[in-house]
Amino acid sequence: MLELIKEIRKQTGAGVVDVKNALNESAGDKNKALKILKERGLQKADKKIDRVVGEGVIVSYIHGDKKSGAIVKVLCETDFVAKNDGFREFANDIAMQVVAMDPKTVKELYSQTFVKNSDITIEELIKDKIATIGENIKIDKFIKFDI
Repeated sequence: MLELIKEIRKQTGAGVVDVKNALNESAGDKNKALKILKERGLQKADKKIDRVVGEGVIVSYIHGDKKSGAIVKVLCETDFVAKNDGFREFANDIAMQVVAMDPKTVKELYSQTFVKNSDITIEELIKDKIATIGENIKIDKFIKFDI
């Protein structure tokens, strides 16, 4: 049981107690526990969606052919999270998404399928990050450049 808790924690970033409770509810079934954790995480994310985002990062991504790139402004609540490697990796993924999928608006971006995982949308990815990090996150602006 301990190894399963460690594995799920590593996969989800959820706390030990949350993982243990989900495993108890699912009678030790890993897939059911993951589903429970995801549902709870999305509920937590929905509660944080209205919180003020006053910090963040501006990141850029240049495609390998050097003919397209993007600059993206991603906001969070605190500078502590803005300096977090996981948050910065997320912001870079969003810049890559903009280059790959060419959304015209932030709203359109939110509804797109994530290029690194076709099972989720960008909106679902954001909610997952909110649940994992514990702060509200918003994509504020982006600009895409093409030659």
